[in-house]
Amino acid sequence: MEQLAVFGGTPVRGTPIYYGRQCIEQDDIDAVAQALRSDLITSGPRVEALEGRLCELTGAKYAVVVANGTAALHLAALAAGFGEGDEVIVSSITFAASSNCVLYCGAKPVFADIDPETYNVDPEAVRRLVTPRTRGIVAVDFTGQSVEQDTLQEICREHGLVYIEDAAHAIGTRYKGTAIGSIADMTCFSFHPVKTVTGGEGGAITTNDEQLYRRLMRLRTHGITRRQEEMAHPTDALWYNEQVELGFNYRMTDFQAALLLSQLGKLSKFSARRKEIVKRYDQAFSQMPELIVQREIPESDTTRHLYVLRLNLEKLTCTRRQFFDALYAENTCPQVHYLPVYWHSYYEKLGYGKGLCPNAEAYYESSMSIPLYYAMTDEDVEDVIHAVQKVVEYYRR
Repeated sequence: MEQLAVFGGTPVRGTPIYYGRQCIEQDDIDAVAQALRSDLITSGPRVEALEGRLCELTGAKYAVVVANGTAALHLAALAAGFGEGDEVIVSSITFAASSNCVLYCGAKPVFADIDPETYNVDPEAVRRLVTPRTRGIVAVDFTGQSVEQDTLQEICREHGLVYIEDAAHAIGTRYKGTAIGSIADMTCFSFHPVKTVTGGEGGAITTNDEQLYRRLMRLRTHGITRRQEEMAHPTDALWYNEQVELGFNYRMTDFQAALLLSQLGKLSKFSARRKEIVKRYDQAFSQMPELIVQREIPESDTTRHLYVLRLNLEKLTCTRRQFFDALYAENTCPQVHYLPVYWHSYYEKLGYGKGLCPNAEAYYESSMSIPLYYAMTDEDVEDVIHAVQKVVEYYRR
């Protein structure tokens, strides 16, 4: 048996492959440089162009570009009207921002368990949690795979709930042929560097509701408007603007928008390459009883942000930590996505405890994300596969 690097053997490769990274090419750099040479470098014409492009890509009527994905979630929760005394059902396996946005508004997050095979929120778990206080759902397209849109929409219609889709992972994904971004009441995107396209940071909310759109636009810029119909004291003076509610400075710069416009022009090739890598991983790992591969629902044509492997620990002699450390020593650098949100110490202080979502907790104890990004070469992909297989063989019962 080949000795693992963690125990003194030779690693599969000499340079690390991290779980995710951006792809910045010369045309991206040129687009940013051009924006920096222009008159407007804060929110200007490129931000407006980016919003138009997002509408084209998603099929949504309106898009509001903001500083980051968390800002998008915060504004969506505010626009939904969540507040003190309200309950909002959220996914349990996600980044904390999906739930924090509910807390920002003074409402209470209620955590729904996941489907143990897709890792997305289980619609039936959502249905069981609805109470007279429930005002909305924040459902996460985890790893990029679409949630079960039809069932979640049905639940929202039955109970008059606002449906916010956290699509931070899912730019480029389609559900039954419809692009993510035009299905929920509001859909939130993130453009962090490990996502499929990046602006360095950045986020967006898409919606088909004009009233929500107008409020999101105000909330993005301090609650200030230049629209006379929204003012308490309207005037046609060109210099006049009026704060009509408490908002935030969540604007994006024009040079970030320039980078994102350039990146979105390559979304189809970024998506295609990620699908190629996912297919190769599935071929390599799906026949190994020590590993569990994520199930994809047939309705989702997924641009995968993350590739998650689960360990069948009954067939291995190691812990998840030992497997993780061994992969890292082989210069294949995984990550874990995510700790169940309510396990964070801050949420413990709010009264949440272990045992709320058994499927989510079992998932967390056995999962890790392996490298997946556009710029991976075929050699990189095969090195990752070799490293995983090497660790499995070493720890196989």
